Amino acid sequence: MIIKKTAIVLGATGLVGKFLVELLIQDDSFSKIVLLVRRATAFKHPKIEENLVNFEDISSYKSLIRGDVLFSCMGSTLKQAGSKDAQYKVDFIYQYEVAKAAAENDVTDYFLVSSSGANDRSLVFYSRIKGELDEAVKKMPFEHVCIFRPSVLSGVRDKKRKGEELGAKFINGLGKLIPVLKKYRSIKGMEVAKAMITAYKKPSSKKVIIYIMEEIFDLISETKTD
Repeated sequence: MIIKKTAIVLGATGLVGKFLVELLIQDDSFSKIVLLVRRATAFKHPKIEENLVNFEDISSYKSLIRGDVLFSCMGSTLKQAGSKDAQYKVDFIYQYEVAKAAAENDVTDYFLVSSSGANDRSLVFYSRIKGELDEAVKKMPFEHVCIFRPSVLSGVRDKKRKGEELGAKFINGLGKLIPVLKKYRSIKGMEVAKAMITAYKKPSSKKVIIYIMEEIFDLISETKTD
């Protein structure tokens, strides 16, 4: 008998999260998808349990954060957030508090979309907060922690990020001119979502696994050959 899973998704309206939800809906191994969102989504499906959450007070919603795996795809930019303090809340505090609640509710697996260059000692603010979250969740009592550090994400967003779009074009252009830089090429949100589900289904005895750039593309290739 196949035991169907419950997935919790944080950041379901984002570039990776929206595709992840669509894939989870199609995946028969998941019977329930719990969405933790700041605003209503357009998802309509019997599997979906959508919860509007005030991320300033996660403790009030802790009872909702129950399942088998938490997929955390939340993220922002300095321009979008409006200040470093606001961005820190989205990219660290909110995700940290949800992960902490999930671990305390015995969620066993945690999958996080981080960023290439994530380093808790970085002088670059964005890279540093991404690295801080990576290091913090590694220490939580999950059975498995899987961190994805893709290059620049590409795709159609609800809110355009011109800086990222230009960065993706620049990196892809360099990759064509200088093959050794190909690993830094941009990656589509759908591709990261596929890689996350593939990784979740791969048996592993390791508590922490980190996939960086080219390794994420390798996971996608595994999906195509299955």
